[in-house]
Amino acid sequence: MDISNYEYTWLIIAGIVVFFLIRLGIGYYASRRVSTATDFIVAGRRLPIYLAAASIMATWFAAETLMGASAEAYKYGFQGVVFDPFGAALCLFISGFFFIRLMRRARYLTVVDFFDRRYGRGMGLAASVIQMIAYFGWTAAQIVAGGNIVHVLLGWPVSIGMIFVATIVIAYTIMGGLWADTMLDFMQMFLTAGGITLIFFGVMKAVGGWDAFLANAGSLWVSDPFTLLPIAGEGYLGYTGALGWTYWLGAWMAIGLGSIAAQDLMQRSMAARNEAVSVHGTYWAGILYLGFGVLSPLVGIAMFAMNPNIAPEQTEFLLINAAQLHLHPILTALFIAALTSALMSTSDSSVLAGASVFTTNIAPTLGMKMDEKKHLLWTRIMVLVIGAISLLLGLYAETIYRLAVFAWTVILVGIFAPFALGMYWKKANQWGAVIGFFSGIAAWIITLILLLPTTLEVNAGDFEIAQWDAAYIGSVPAFFVSLLVTIVASMLTQKRDAPKALTDVDGKILSLKNSLGILSLKQAIWPKEEERQP
Repeated sequence: MDISNYEYTWLIIAGIVVFFLIRLGIGYYASRRVSTATDFIVAGRRLPIYLAAASIMATWFAAETLMGASAEAYKYGFQGVVFDPFGAALCLFISGFFFIRLMRRARYLTVVDFFDRRYGRGMGLAASVIQMIAYFGWTAAQIVAGGNIVHVLLGWPVSIGMIFVATIVIAYTIMGGLWADTMLDFMQMFLTAGGITLIFFGVMKAVGGWDAFLANAGSLWVSDPFTLLPIAGEGYLGYTGALGWTYWLGAWMAIGLGSIAAQDLMQRSMAARNEAVSVHGTYWAGILYLGFGVLSPLVGIAMFAMNPNIAPEQTEFLLINAAQLHLHPILTALFIAALTSALMSTSDSSVLAGASVFTTNIAPTLGMKMDEKKHLLWTRIMVLVIGAISLLLGLYAETIYRLAVFAWTVILVGIFAPFALGMYWKKANQWGAVIGFFSGIAAWIITLILLLPTTLEVNAGDFEIAQWDAAYIGSVPAFFVSLLVTIVASMLTQKRDAPKALTDVDGKILSLKNSLGILSLKQAIWPKEEERQP
């Protein structure tokens, strides 16, 4: 992105500075509401529906969702954004219907608490390690992106920009924890959603209206930009036949299933005021995410209709270029500042998620005994530690975003099957879960190696692109291996390893009655006093 010639760059910089100061101020305000680890990690389980829904939506509605979706749609149409926003919205609806209600009922602090109580410490430790890897990588990716934006706007070295962004994120997260995150997310949702809506209407006006848009719509490498399905003769993202359909399924599953058992989603759901809020907050987040998320790829398709000659490597900041061309300078400044702020909304969530998993699930394994005050203190310390390590990863690793994607895929191929089965199948045991976990990962690695010659051929020898294609395609059979092995291994080891009952945070057996996400919306919006759960 080059905005050195943009007349109102100073206005953009002013907007970003104001946003930074607001974040620090809200962090300080939220710190006065934090007195326990429960306050810090799950906001005291007091989030109303508007904060729960906004926080989930804003946490996932990151800068990459907006900027990446417009760039991918310019090249591939809707096929390029099956992962996100379509797969991400699917994740929210599935998790809300099948899993969120029970997680809130159990009053866990982390998603790893489920694995600890349902299977035992071995599976809990495996889940903890995968969650930590994911959040180290994901936090570093956001810090790198923030550093690049600061570099473009201020001319500072990228490394200095990264340090600047990381310092602010760590500071307000240490102060306010999830309270600070959710209040900032609520503000963030309006700014990013409002900004992309204004850009969409501006681009539609420039292209000649909706009818003209439909008549001239296209994309760089796909003949039908509005289809989500593989196209006859073209396949999916360059892959035809069974391989194309497998890649397409993997695109839906990567986030659609892989992010269900992730801490950042479950943390906000477990912070909801009651089960109805947790479920309907997730549903509304999915509706908002899909409704506003689809606007970015539509902008990308419209930009192709107006200028089909942009080189693929120059599409990364297509959305910002659209803002500069079709919005008033003040609105452009607000939108770009909101994008920068969105990076922080994702960063603070991932830092807090990693810190929560460490202090709640890993620290006890290391022999660290903590009362409520020490738990809060160490969670704050770990926010600093994880933020610092993620910053170092961002400074020295060039492929950190890809590493983060790999980590989420590991959750899909290793953790999701034991998570889903553990909720609804009483015979699932720790041996089955652990063997299924390692079998899924092993199958994924083997399949990736076997697929690599084919993906190299499709990508004309480009190893970097070929390995990620192979990883996504290979995740599909690996997931089914994990699912099948977990079932078979559990059945074969019933006598040796008796299945544990699913219990809540107090060790009481969790009732599975009315476990699906079918509740009255009235309970979420106007909960009676007896419906406010601890």
